[in-house]
Amino acid sequence: MTYPAGTKIQFREEKQAYTIQAANERFAVCTKPFNPQHTVLYTVIDWEQSIRGTENLIFGMGTETQEQCQEMLKRLTAGETQVSRRNWVALNIREIRPRLRNPPGQGF
Repeated sequence: MTYPAGTKIQFREEKQAYTIQAANERFAVCTKPFNPQHTVLYTVIDWEQSIRGTENLIFGMGTETQEQCQEMLKRLTAGETQVSRRNWVALNIREIRPRLRNPPGQGF
């Protein structure tokens, strides 16, 4: 299943929804704002394994931009990295909200 960038995913154990930044049939790289540090938190969904978690790199490459998320997706798809076996949780989705085509105030 593939959802376009901008789709919101709400997990049952999280208060704030994540936004898909990059995705393909197997993986989705999602972020949400982390305001105290002026950055983002991320999770990777593995649709095939029905899990989510961080990438299994000791020092991550970043997910602050869509380009960095695309690079992560490429590494995951190529098998260079995977969802961390130490930090994964079962996929427990409450809601998936499609991306708005035209945000309020942005035209018709």
